[in-house]
Amino acid sequence: MNKKTIKRVWYLIAISCLIVFSLILISSMLSIGERLRKIHLSVEIIFYVLVFILVFFCIINPIRIILTSPSFEVTTTLDKEDRKTKAVYRKVAKNIIKEHNLTAEQTTLLTNYKTNSELELNLQIIFNDVIKGQLNAIMIKNAKTVLISTAICQNSRMDMFTVFAVNLNLVKTLVVKCGFRPNMKNLSKLTLNVFTTALIAEGLESISLDDILPQSANNFLGEIPFIKPVMSSVTQGIANALLTLRIGMVTRKYLFKDGTCITKEDIRKQAFKDSLLLLPQVIYGTLTFFPKKIVKLFSRKKDEDDINDKKFKTSKENLIEV
Repeated sequence: MNKKTIKRVWYLIAISCLIVFSLILISSMLSIGERLRKIHLSVEIIFYVLVFILVFFCIINPIRIILTSPSFEVTTTLDKEDRKTKAVYRKVAKNIIKEHNLTAEQTTLLTNYKTNSELELNLQIIFNDVIKGQLNAIMIKNAKTVLISTAICQNSRMDMFTVFAVNLNLVKTLVVKCGFRPNMKNLSKLTLNVFTTALIAEGLESISLDDILPQSANNFLGEIPFIKPVMSSVTQGIANALLTLRIGMVTRKYLFKDGTCITKEDIRKQAFKDSLLLLPQVIYGTLTFFPKKIVKLFSRKKDEDDINDKKFKTSKENLIEV
């Protein structure tokens, strides 16, 4: 097959994934709506309105933002034979200035230039010095969201929708931060990755620790109350978080193709390695999230009690004086 045919195949795969996901979503929402109708028709209508709002902001709008972003490929070595138009360069530079708090010197690099080649070189400097360092933090944040949501939620279909929406928004955020998107062929591959990850998230719900751990470990954990269900949920969350990190890494590789990682196989291998390196940060950040919230909750309660005690003492002193 020639290149055009291969591109069309990837486009059809991406569109098919979105259609299948839409059908699954509609089917699930109609099923819930029929149950709510037994309560009252107005409850069902309100539910559909809320679902439409969520779908628009979590799925439709991110897709719109991604598709309307300029397609631009950055390589570590400038490709003099295959330059983009000057209009695309300017649009990318404008998006970066709008999205990032650049210094005056960095802003000058993107606004004060003489030739198209000079702007291309300045974009490379900004990408390496400013943008690349922020992408890992975005991926870690979204992976923590997936870990927490899928660990808490015990519904496989809800896990699927959550993972799809979070991963789609991850791709959108990376595109917005960079000011451009991958080409349509790589974007179609990302769509397949996001959809596949969502299906895997749904399937992970049916996996228990009994299928993973040896019998001796299962017997030991079985003696501890509630530990097996909790560990099973956390394991599912970690697996989904790893898949989310992988999607983020693949997106970054499509946006910034390194000279040492240009083949499809290299991209997959390197993305998985980089995901494993970031996973401990995701787990640590998630484990420390809940204790901090609990400490804040109790400290706030203590502060309120102290204020109430002071008010009580002050009112009591005033009564004594009277």
